[in-house]
Amino acid sequence: MSFTSHMDLALEQARAAAARGEVPVGAVITDPRGQVVAMAGNRTRELSDPTAHAEILVIRAACRAAGSERLPGHRLYVTLEPCPFCAAVIAAARIERLYYGAADPKSGGVAQGPRIFSHAQCHHVPEVYDGISAGPAEALLKDFFAARR
Repeated sequence: MSFTSHMDLALEQARAAAARGEVPVGAVITDPRGQVVAMAGNRTRELSDPTAHAEILVIRAACRAAGSERLPGHRLYVTLEPCPFCAAVIAAARIERLYYGAADPKSGGVAQGPRIFSHAQCHHVPEVYDGISAGPAEALLKDFFAARR
């Protein structure tokens, strides 16, 4: 079986988020067959909702599509290392694999900071693959924040 990255679609979602004035983070979820079932970008400002991170929005949409609060066999592609909040939701949704691009030393919750998946209270740990399309994801974030300074 070959690996097909869907990070290009996540980067498109991140660029769309940046165009809306949102922090450019995008996410895509595929089902166990590898079919894209949901895509989203950050919408915290647009929706006036601090929980409207790309990961949360895409997990909500995938759960609606699956008719379940759990997504076994599903894979999440996200342009930035998930924060602790999103990492906890990824575990709760039972996502099988997490692929992310840029590391987030300031707010990350997977390889940085609290490392949510390492806690004994974390009952599900996805397989994690980092650095997927990290260069373009980092550049998008740097350009976005440089334009605001």
